[in-house]
Amino acid sequence: MNEKAPEQSTDYDLVVIGGGINGVGIARDAAGRGLSVLLCEKDDLAEHTSSASTKLIHGGLRYLEHYDFMLVRHALQERELLLEAAPHIIWPMRFILPHHQKLRPRWLIRLGLFLYDHIGGRKRLPASHSVKLNAHASGAALQSSYTHAFEYSDCWVQDARLVVLNAMDAQARGAMIKTRTRVTDIVRGEGQWTAHLLDEVSQSRSTVSARAIVNASGPWVEKTLDLDEEHDSKHGVRLVKGSHIVVPKMFDHPYTYIFQNADNRIIFAVPYENDFTLLGTTDVEVGEEPGKQSIDAAEIQYICDNANQYFNQSVTPDDVVWSYSGVRPLYDDASENASKVTRDYKLDLDTRKGAPVLSVYGGKITTYRKLSEQVVDMLCETLGHSGSVWTATAHLPGGDFDPDEYEALVSETQQRYPWLDAKIVQDYTRNYGTLVNELLGDADSYEKMGQHFGGPLYQKEVDYLVKQEWAKTAEDILWRRSKKGLFLTEAEVQNLSDYLS
Repeated sequence: MNEKAPEQSTDYDLVVIGGGINGVGIARDAAGRGLSVLLCEKDDLAEHTSSASTKLIHGGLRYLEHYDFMLVRHALQERELLLEAAPHIIWPMRFILPHHQKLRPRWLIRLGLFLYDHIGGRKRLPASHSVKLNAHASGAALQSSYTHAFEYSDCWVQDARLVVLNAMDAQARGAMIKTRTRVTDIVRGEGQWTAHLLDEVSQSRSTVSARAIVNASGPWVEKTLDLDEEHDSKHGVRLVKGSHIVVPKMFDHPYTYIFQNADNRIIFAVPYENDFTLLGTTDVEVGEEPGKQSIDAAEIQYICDNANQYFNQSVTPDDVVWSYSGVRPLYDDASENASKVTRDYKLDLDTRKGAPVLSVYGGKITTYRKLSEQVVDMLCETLGHSGSVWTATAHLPGGDFDPDEYEALVSETQQRYPWLDAKIVQDYTRNYGTLVNELLGDADSYEKMGQHFGGPLYQKEVDYLVKQEWAKTAEDILWRRSKKGLFLTEAEVQNLSDYLS
């Protein structure tokens, strides 16, 4: 073990580079074990990959076909833990998988779902079963050629909010969270690192020292390692763009569809923000600098074409009201195409000169907590630090209630604020859980909510997000802390921007 020399003075035990789900998860776990932590994110929390997912906490049913049994098992185990930890932003969802007669046989799907039900130690969620679509609520939206389907369970997640809540908990446990702060250089010394920081807002520069570096910069993991001139990592990432579209509501029931495609990929059709349907995703390998990608016409058409193989109601590119794209930094396992690259992760620990740097390759949002636990285990051993694992049984901020009591919490919130519209009560409870009282404070009327920015957005919520959740821009609020951008006009967005500035 590399003990810190008594005469050395360091600012932090860990500097974590990257404010996506893995970075904030690691910072939270480490701070909870008594390590001093600084997390730096060059943009906003969850600005890139972690806000561009299909927003599911799931085992990955299709990964069974790739024989990723351990990945599916671990993901399904985490699904249960995360549902307990954050039942306000994570909730159960039932999925409908229509049987396409020209693709996988029914017996194979049934076998896969049997495994899916049993290999992860499912406790809370109901098991899968077959359905006849002419007698099921999900059948009316589908073409008449689809007569049978399978129904199974997974969970939905407000992905960017999951990132923010981990950052909030990390800060509450002593971590320092710096957004819009770029690490411009890291220099390895004997037993410690020096990290050079640039505040992207004020353009001020600073320097900190740390016993260890965690490189959780996602698509930039190799670029971050390049800051260390002596690094010799033998691992790599493949950058795969995933895009989604949002269209007006295509069906009026709570089920999510999972559609098989002839190219062995799948797309989801998810009820979204009450008035919309979310469709995606794509798998397009990219080679350019991450962070600059957006959906292209071919991806939009691909999603529409595949949805139109199933739905009665056709969807076209003209129906798209919003789209988003993100780059997944998948661990390069030399698979022949992007859709077959493993969604599992690789942890690389370099301990030269007694100054460890641990780099995270790949991963998926469902397994972030377990990944974080493994990272901190490795670093505690290397740094000679003791500290018990703890995150498997800890709630995230606002999630300190039983998942089965969510409707009771909504009712309690409505009774406390009877003047609030029921849709806003539902929205606040879903996003903030038991923290809704901190958001609303002593408000007892809409006048006390302050300025109305449009749709369901009021000044009370904006001020809370700025003060408590590192929000600085209209985009932070409208597309990451919430999805209220779907309901505001361009003029209202500009009004919000003017207020924030």
